Order: sequence, then C-alpha cells, then structure tokens
Amino acid sequence: MNKVILKAQDLDGYLTSEDNTNLSRMDGLYRRAMVSFNILNTSSSEGARKREETTLVELYNQMGGLMQEICAFEPRIQVYSFATPQENHGEASRLIAKLRDQSTERQEFVYYIQRAFELLFNLAFGGSANPKKNYLIVKTPVNIPVQNFAVHKIPNIDAQLEDTVMCVMLRGALLPSMIISKEIQEYSSTGYLTPFALFKIKRDDTKNEHTMEYILDLDRSYFKLKELDDKNLIFADPMNATGGSLVTTVKYLLDNGVKPKSIRFLNVISALKGSLRIIRAIENVTVYTLWMDPVLNDRAYIMPGLGDAGDRINGMDDEHPRDMLRLVADYGTNITGLYRSQLRIIEETVLHR
Repeated sequence: MNKVILKAQDLDGYLTSEDNTNLSRMDGLYRRAMVSFNILNTSSSEGARKREETTLVELYNQMGGLMQEICAFEPRIQVYSFATPQENHGEASRLIAKLRDQSTERQEFVYYIQRAFELLFNLAFGGSANPKKNYLIVKTPVNIPVQNFAVHKIPNIDAQLEDTVMCVMLRGALLPSMIISKEIQEYSSTGYLTPFALFKIKRDDTKNEHTMEYILDLDRSYFKLKELDDKNLIFADPMNATGGSLVTTVKYLLDNGVKPKSIRFLNVISALKGSLRIIRAIENVTVYTLWMDPVLNDRAYIMPGLGDAGDRINGMDDEHPRDMLRLVADYGTNITGLYRSQLRIIEETVLHR
C-alpha cells in the first residue's frame, strides 16, 4: 500500500518549551472546570448548581483570556473572537453553541456549518486594508416602468483568490471546502472556480493522543503535485484537534517539491494545541478559526468540542464506508443545486485521475 504515516511524537517535537508550559496551564484550568461539570451534571440542589455555574463562567473567562494572550504573540493564528470587533462576537458564539448542542440535527447542523464558513471566509480574506472595490451590476425581477438593475460594491480581493486550490482532507472536509470554493467564485470578478485536490487521510483512533498515527493513503487520493506548486492552498475542515492530518499532508507535499505561495487552514473549532503544532511545523501557513477550545482529551478529541463533525455533516456510514462520489450523491438536491459547479469539478477530479 502506498501510504505516508506521521506519528504523534513527531508532532510534539515541534512544540517549544513555552508552548508546553502554556498548554500545561490550560490543562490545569480545564481540570478544575471538569469538577464543575460533574457537579452540574449530578447535583439536585438549585443553589449548588447556581454557585457552580458562576465558578464555571469564571474558569472559562480565565481560559479565554489565556488563549487570547497566547495568540496575541502568534500572528499566524487568527481567532474570529480575538481578531474582530466585540459587536461581531455574539453571532459567532451563537453559531458555535448551536453546533455544539447534541440536539441539533443533521440538516440544521449543515445550515450552521455553512454560516460558520462564510464568517471564516470573511476573516481570512475580508480583513485586508484594500480600498479598491469590485462592482456587481445585477438585473432584478422588477421591470416596471423599466427593467431595473442594482449596483453593489464588494471588496476587490481578486489578487488573493488567484491561483487558489481547495485541498480537501476527505469526509468532513468535503462540504466546508465546497462552501469556501463557492465564496471564492462569488467574490471573484471573473467567477473563478477553484480546482480541487482530494487527500484520503485518517488517524488511527484505536490509539491515544500520545501514540496516534496519521495515515495518508496516496492510492485513494486524487491530486497532481505539479498542479499544487506555486499555488495558494486552502484547507477547510470543521475541526482542528491535533493538527496531525494537516501537517502530514503538507509535509508530504513539501517533501515532494511543492512550494505553495501560501497555505490557509480554515476551521470552525480548533484546539489550542493543534493550532500551535501547525504553525510550528509549517512555515507558510496561517490558521483561521471561528472558535478556539482549550484542550484535548486522552483520545485526542477536542474538549468541550462538538462530537464527530464529519458524521454530523455526512450522516453515519454503514459497514461499507462511502467513497467520494457516493458522499456527493448523498448530499441531496439542495446541496447539489447550490454547489453544482464545485461538484462538477470534484467529479472530474475523481473520474479523470
């Protein structure tokens, strides 16, 4: 089998002593929070629950302050709630709360994922100090007394969108990548349609965080190295837990002569540790995340997290995991209609390998 494997200890080797000190501080705060979780989950006393809620709010404020302090010194980690005005934070917080909620069903979960990646696109591409504008002239349905047209100004970010390739680390990353590609198409003055590179990568979930392996299956991936060289590479994934999948994929590309112009990694929730590992391991990458969570558990899942985002977007597989084209087919007419251009390119990428 043609596979590339990265081990967890290789990832940890990228962290600095200061990183490890900060991560240890965060772990200590979260252990205190878990005491509060247990009380809130088991106590029947309303007074005790109220006191513990107050304690928990204070602990989360401390953790948020520590993460903001750490990220202030790391310009290649951009967190929406740290980098945008205060008045924008409520929308992001509400989105994350709905995505975390175990009662949010699949269709609603997909809706909020779409909203989240639209915000992430603005974080990654809308913040440049570029006074230039593109003008959209739109023919409207109103034709009395004459056919009406509307003029809308949008940021001129064509230079940032040129030579962009969407790099999909499969499964849960498929729909987010289509969303970002669609945003690029809509903001580009030429309607630029991104190529797609599809990587089959998974982690061995029988192992724990410290023994984890990340496995890139080249035989089941769909990309050409020469088409990634000197390009702006974008990876969009709902979750960044350990950073292992991204580091494995990008290191493989770099080791095989690919020299990207830039690498952007967009995710809805990122663990602090995963973000730090990525920027330490890869020079030319910026992580954009809507929300940062403080820690990982022993199984390398984000805490408090939101569960398996891939399953919540795509639905559960049966005993036969679906391939790329089956996932596309299972999205249904609403998704396939909205992202038909992106789906056409993905199908061509798979079928014309």
